[in-house]
Amino acid sequence: MVGSARVLLVAAVVGFLATTACGAAQRDYAAALTKSLLYFEAQRSGRLPPTQRVQWRGNSALKDGADHGVDLTGGYYDSGDNVKFGFPMAFTVTMLSWSVVEHRGRLAAAGELGHALQAVRWGADYLAKAHARPDVLYVNVGDGHSDHACWERPEDMDTPRRAYMVTAIHPGSDVAAETAAALAAASVAFTGPHGDPRYASTLLKHAKQLFQFAKNHRGLYQSSIPSARSFYSSSGDEDELLWAAVWLYIATGHQEYKAYIAGANNLGGVRQSLSWDDKFVGAQALVAKLILQGKLPNNGRHAEMRSNVESFLCNVVQHGDGRSGRLTPGGMLYLQPWSNLQDVTTAMFVLVTHADHLAAARASLQCGGVRLPPAQLVSFARSQVDYILGKNPMKMSYMVGVGKRYPLQPHHRGASLPSIRNNPGKISCGKGAQYFHRSAPNLNVIDGAIVGGPDNNDHYDDSRGNYQQGEPSTYTVAPIVGVLARLLHN
Repeated sequence: MVGSARVLLVAAVVGFLATTACGAAQRDYAAALTKSLLYFEAQRSGRLPPTQRVQWRGNSALKDGADHGVDLTGGYYDSGDNVKFGFPMAFTVTMLSWSVVEHRGRLAAAGELGHALQAVRWGADYLAKAHARPDVLYVNVGDGHSDHACWERPEDMDTPRRAYMVTAIHPGSDVAAETAAALAAASVAFTGPHGDPRYASTLLKHAKQLFQFAKNHRGLYQSSIPSARSFYSSSGDEDELLWAAVWLYIATGHQEYKAYIAGANNLGGVRQSLSWDDKFVGAQALVAKLILQGKLPNNGRHAEMRSNVESFLCNVVQHGDGRSGRLTPGGMLYLQPWSNLQDVTTAMFVLVTHADHLAAARASLQCGGVRLPPAQLVSFARSQVDYILGKNPMKMSYMVGVGKRYPLQPHHRGASLPSIRNNPGKISCGKGAQYFHRSAPNLNVIDGAIVGGPDNNDHYDDSRGNYQQGEPSTYTVAPIVGVLARLLHN
């Protein structure tokens, strides 16, 4: 074969393989997007609707709030347990809403916009109910200590379901502001096409009241509810207040929220991650978006916030000081041993979202002397999502139900126990323990759940007792909804 013909043949083969690989990746993204939204149905608390697709689940916690004479049914269980923790639930709703706001058209093209809005609504409905009065917010239902000592499916649980609230006398400005952000973001999500303007207006009213409540009555919620300290302890409230103000400004355009952003004492600096406890990166990214769209000036405090988030992203893509993690030998961004993938999914959401805003403004990310075009940022995010979906040394997808090999024993009560549909008899706490100690796969596949993920050497131990690596959570999955929609539809 002559040289030129050989070159043409090689090029053709490489092109074919690239196209095939791309097609396979697109199929994986489509399946993962569908299942990521399915996961939220598996996490539902309350009375399930006729449209419920996860059939191994049933109604649960139908008397929540009865101890206070209020209806606190609904919402989401946060992870593999049966407590409703309002602080991470609100962050979950904010991130789901942000996914819709940024990627509405792509979600619609994938046929998943309706499911995404349903996921937002299920959480927002609960948060709105939990805001029982202007200065009263119910923030937890259930006792974490007794719940964590008992392995029961949510349909059977008989552990205490006490409801905990923050008030003007016993404040929780962190959780109140995060709930304000969630409901403001949800109102924006429901304002767009296929939304519900009347519902959006109701959510926005709650968000405004909660922001005022948070501003007027400062104090960390674990000081008012000491039991929260052991589970989702808050490190401060300035990030939530800023985050809420930005979402309220986006929702309303009102000057008071714009003034709050410009006058905030703490803009966060360059953060390590975006998480259920630290929202500065999210607020900075939204301000950067508004700058790039010409809706806020690129100077002063606003410019500082844009600079901060861009420094964070430079660190993420390995062109910074390493504060936001280093890559494992297999290529995963690694920050912490406990549920590392929660930081990966939020970082990738901010990365692809900011890349799109840069592209629209015909700008790039400047990391010291290196200029990174938006396409390169998206490529990095793609590498992380591919890692999560199976392109890693373990050749394991860390999203349950996607790919040929995925975790079979995620740390999740409902998934590990017999389905209430097929086994309606009560399974007590004592009997449930035997299912926890089984070495066999979970009896139900919790599609779309993302486990905590492998260690810094890319090793994952698929054991039900390994909650550090194996427990999925709503706030890990919520950001990847938007990322998958972005990668699926360029």
